[in-house]
Amino acid sequence: MPPLFSRWKKTDPAPAAAVAAPAPPPQPILPPNTAHSGSIRVGMGQLLVEGGEPLRNLERAARMIAEAAEQGCDLVLLPETLDFAWTHPSALTEAQPIPGRFSDILCQEAARHGIYVCAGLTERAADGRVYNAAVLISPAGDILLKYHKINLLTVEQPFYEVGTTLNVIDTPLGRLGLNICADNYIDGLPIGHTLARMGAEIILSPSSWTVDYSVTEEDDPYREKWIKPYQILASYYNVVVVGTTSVGYIVGGPYEGKKSVGCSLAVAADGIKAQGKFNEFAGELIVADLPRPQRPERGTAITARLQRLGYRFDELPNPA
Repeated sequence: MPPLFSRWKKTDPAPAAAVAAPAPPPQPILPPNTAHSGSIRVGMGQLLVEGGEPLRNLERAARMIAEAAEQGCDLVLLPETLDFAWTHPSALTEAQPIPGRFSDILCQEAARHGIYVCAGLTERAADGRVYNAAVLISPAGDILLKYHKINLLTVEQPFYEVGTTLNVIDTPLGRLGLNICADNYIDGLPIGHTLARMGAEIILSPSSWTVDYSVTEEDDPYREKWIKPYQILASYYNVVVVGTTSVGYIVGGPYEGKKSVGCSLAVAADGIKAQGKFNEFAGELIVADLPRPQRPERGTAITARLQRLGYRFDELPNPA
């Protein structure tokens, strides 16, 4: 199947202008959420992402950013690889640099509405390698953090290189860290452990959770695959973990025919704070007032906390 993006490219060589025009009238910038002392208001932008259709996806992302700002959100979290969709073949040939025209669109919208934006994009690095990336953008439109997914599924390894860095950043909302989707699988939890050890108070995770086409709302899409690892990190370290996922049927690539079904999730130390609907058509903004954790422990003081809570550092794996 030829990349859908190529048809757009022939008819519209100016993607950034196509998304930005016509410009909407200026929107009043709402003050950051102050109604909930010690909390931040996060918009979980559960977005329809179409394979190989970056402009349409970015248009929807822009509308979601505007909606989050209108509802007084401090930050909006958007899904994984929202430009081309996860493992869509067009990403191999059409991925853009970061900063670049697609990230510039998100930066412009963040500045237009005065809101933090965290989103998943596909990045072509200067050396030609392609990464599954996440960016954190300030209300001034500056890229504060960029992260490359580390715990790549086997099926996505032909599309993306493995990331090699982790970082956190201090903001007025707290110390924020980034990871992506399967980085929060049980087998990928060392990534979250490390972000927590670096002092992250909130871990933001653009995601694209997929299921077989036959799975319906009557099934439990979370099982222990998502809630359990989020709860492990949240309860042991007193962090908030937020994952926003896409919706829609997957077109192109190795998962063609499967579907992304929403189920965005926010978990704090005291349990689940917000969930998105389970439905491949459930494009929506979930607004959640989330606690800003107070994490005074650093270094070995974190170790002492984990020990008090019963975490074991000295267990060998069971023999085969």
